[in-house]
Amino acid sequence: MEERKITADQIELFYKYLIREEKSAATVEKYLRDVRAFALYVGDGLVTKEEVMGYKKYLQMKEYAVRSINSMLASLNSLLDFLNWSDCKVKAIKQQKQTYCAEEKELTKAEYLRLLEAARNKPQLQLVMQTICGTGIRVSELRNFTVENVRQGEVVVNCKGKSRTILIPGKLRKMLLDYVKREKIQSGVIFVTRNGKSLNRSCIWAQMKELCKEAGVNPSKVFPHNLRKLFARTFYGIEKDIAKLADILGHSSIDTTRIYIMTTGTEHRKKIERLGLVI
Repeated sequence: MEERKITADQIELFYKYLIREEKSAATVEKYLRDVRAFALYVGDGLVTKEEVMGYKKYLQMKEYAVRSINSMLASLNSLLDFLNWSDCKVKAIKQQKQTYCAEEKELTKAEYLRLLEAARNKPQLQLVMQTICGTGIRVSELRNFTVENVRQGEVVVNCKGKSRTILIPGKLRKMLLDYVKREKIQSGVIFVTRNGKSLNRSCIWAQMKELCKEAGVNPSKVFPHNLRKLFARTFYGIEKDIAKLADILGHSSIDTTRIYIMTTGTEHRKKIERLGLVI
């Protein structure tokens, strides 16, 4: 029987496999982060079904959210398939579908506006947040916002094997063009670092966290992806068209979109109380 150990070379081959499969940059980054976490856990030990099951229990003991654990296990199972060690795969944790989301994790529109006010002296960050929240894009898709695309008023992005067109609202387009003119950006990607590289997720995340105290917003709510979710909830609140929203967000499954538009526990409670069934 072969000795099953995870090596740096195997992870490198897995990385190249993910690239060939045309996974998005964010997905590749996440898969690698998850498999490296397992590699650290198992150390020099052999990879067995029992070891993977032990890792699953370890994640539960660390009190990760069920959805997070299942996501990490999906990454690990993908690696095990790649290595032809499918007999070591484990099942996801069964979870009843939630009807509402945790209030302490969802960013409200009022909180978003306070964050924008707190970023008044950071024009790039303020515009980045409005670009994500005003269009519903993934933070990784910011690099598609080039001077040329903004002038055309639309951005075409390719992600997860799909191509979709993002229409830029008129007010946001004007703000972007004003920023380009002010910063003397002639062409190419608009949001870049001082070294000319595209702003990445961690950079934006760190800058947003710095706004929390002044804005009076719980740091647990403040990260780029919550801006995309705020767009989704706001759009659905007006349009009530989940299929169209899924297309705008670039979701393959409406089930994913449903997670984005879940109301908070407080809103859910109010809806139940309006039924008038308790007298």
